[in-house]
Amino acid sequence: METPKYHQGSLETYDYVAVGIYYVVVLTVSVYSACRANRNTLSGYFLAGRYMHWFPVGASLFASNIGSEHFIGLAGSGAAAGIAVGAFELNALILLQVLGWIFLPVFIASGVCTLPEYMMKRFGGTRIRVFLASLSLILYIFTKISVNIYSGSLFIQQAVGWNIWYSILLLLCLTYICSAIGGLAAVIYMETVQFFIIIAGSLIVMVTGFMAVGGWNELTVRYLQAVPNDTFPNTTCGIPRQDSWIMLRNPINSDMPWPGFLLGQTPSSIWYWCADQLMVQRTLAAKSLSHAQGGTLLAGYIKILPVFIMVLPGMISRVLFPDEIACVKPEICEKVCGNPVSCSNSAYPHLVLGILPSGLRGVMLAVMLAALMSDLSSVFNSASTLFTMDMWKRARKQATTKELLIVSKIFTAVLVVISIIWIPIIQKTQGGQLYIYIQSIGAYLAPPIAAIYCLALTWSRVNEQGAFWGLVIGLFIGFTRMALDFSFPEPRCYEEDTRPLIISKVHYMYFAMLLFWTTLLLVIAISLFTKPTPEYRLIRTTYRTRFDQRKRKDDDQPLRAEELELMMAARRKAAENEIDGDVNKLPDKSCEKPNLLLRLFRRVCGVETKPEIERRIARDAQDRLDQERDPEREQRLTREAEDQLRLKKINSLEQTPREKCILNTCLAVIIMVAVGLYAFFSVSPLSAEETEYLRMEAFNHSLYHGNSTS
Repeated sequence: METPKYHQGSLETYDYVAVGIYYVVVLTVSVYSACRANRNTLSGYFLAGRYMHWFPVGASLFASNIGSEHFIGLAGSGAAAGIAVGAFELNALILLQVLGWIFLPVFIASGVCTLPEYMMKRFGGTRIRVFLASLSLILYIFTKISVNIYSGSLFIQQAVGWNIWYSILLLLCLTYICSAIGGLAAVIYMETVQFFIIIAGSLIVMVTGFMAVGGWNELTVRYLQAVPNDTFPNTTCGIPRQDSWIMLRNPINSDMPWPGFLLGQTPSSIWYWCADQLMVQRTLAAKSLSHAQGGTLLAGYIKILPVFIMVLPGMISRVLFPDEIACVKPEICEKVCGNPVSCSNSAYPHLVLGILPSGLRGVMLAVMLAALMSDLSSVFNSASTLFTMDMWKRARKQATTKELLIVSKIFTAVLVVISIIWIPIIQKTQGGQLYIYIQSIGAYLAPPIAAIYCLALTWSRVNEQGAFWGLVIGLFIGFTRMALDFSFPEPRCYEEDTRPLIISKVHYMYFAMLLFWTTLLLVIAISLFTKPTPEYRLIRTTYRTRFDQRKRKDDDQPLRAEELELMMAARRKAAENEIDGDVNKLPDKSCEKPNLLLRLFRRVCGVETKPEIERRIARDAQDRLDQERDPEREQRLTREAEDQLRLKKINSLEQTPREKCILNTCLAVIIMVAVGLYAFFSVSPLSAEETEYLRMEAFNHSLYHGNSTS
């Protein structure tokens, strides 16, 4: 059966209309979010709800995780190396449940809103908090912001035909407009909607792709024959891997060694799924532990889909466009996608633009950019919060709210600039496989963080000294390997590998395994030779003490000095003007409006002037007076008391026997599903002889065709 010829199309009028409609919706939601009162406060940077049901929690977890780098990276690695990259997605099925059943009960019981706050409660001091914030920012730059910008611009480049740097500029403008106007609130409102948009759009691409290639059985054969016409003789360049249909591969000579994946990659992934503020804050917003665990279960089941809606379409793209996606000669790759290393990252854009009709191409472009903008906005907010609250505020203890908000916006711009500078390195690393690049950087830097959190939750003897010096040493080792990796890039298929043995022979997953267990041993040794943590810091901060209801010394926190100063200033202003509780008589100096640029700057940064702050505090005081005179005051106080009891119930981790039974049953099912999927995808559908015959036949045909046309 001959595969029909498909040619990459371009965006038409209906596609631009679809994209335009989507962005009108996004900007409308962003403008609405800008009208929220809490946007001008520091607390507005956090997800402080605790009213979310299990479905929005699960949908938000999935939408926050899936960015444009998943469409580009998973499909690209699927095109380049087969089904193996899907192992990272199936791994999330289990790690999400580790979050829900082990990490999350401790975070909820401790009453924290952010993970740096948890480390403060667990160990005391501030250096671990600052160190973890710094590590998180580095990981955001290398594995999130730069990757998202590059993958989104790559899709725009393929769709519109622009230079990649013009595409980056357009992308940043669109993202910054939406995030600056609406901030994280816009992301929260859109995440559940994007959950449906992403799944629906990618399912359309998957079904259309399978119809084009002839179904599952045809794909298993044709992928092994997807060899470009122009290859290098006497090499394996351009030939699909013999283990293309095996997920967990040979422990020595493969790109997905199963011991390294299970013992190295899995522990290092704990940072992302169980100890990263971006993911954990979604579950902390749930109305109870049961709803949070229900959300992790839902997200786990949905994480099965990326193997089918992203990895397999990438493999289909190679079948339909072998000369473009599987190109091996640098001059050809440079002409096709602008990257001389490889064009596998173009697999998903090529498939969308090549097989979808006009209109649907625009919908998929909107889906890709929706995933990108959601991910970037969340990262911008979390990164700026980590810097301002855990680093800047520690250096400038008297910093005002206005200063912190402005600093957060400036720092976001600095992050973007650094990330753009890093993009050329991304283009040339890991053989052009974007998703493998992300995982390798995580393997160098995330294992020490994962080790510290695992010990903090499970071993009461670990102390601040052990955790801090374990992080320092682990980071030094990880940065050393990362520097070597970028200093000695992976050679191309036709080049000799002259890299040092520590790089060429030690797979990054095995390195992650060594780094994780080395950090564990260092932390344990240092903790045993130093003083133990004070007993009160263990209350509700370890898995064993999560139900401990004793009072901690640090439970009652005094008001911040800035808040006290503003309250006293408002009272003095009210007394001087004899307003007698009527804030409308308070002089409004903010009516003296500054120039347009200054007002726009304040609006973008979410900054209030001092008169506006004084009026807001005085208005709150008047509201309290009115409430005290309210005849329904007792009912209101009852509702407030019930709300306090509700929060106390959440922190006590209370669950009914029925909830426990349902959740634990679903937990057992999803673990069996994950193991079953690993087993299914780790057995090749073809024998070794059949696989080798198909590969060699296609390669010989390409050599003959290439010679005859040259």
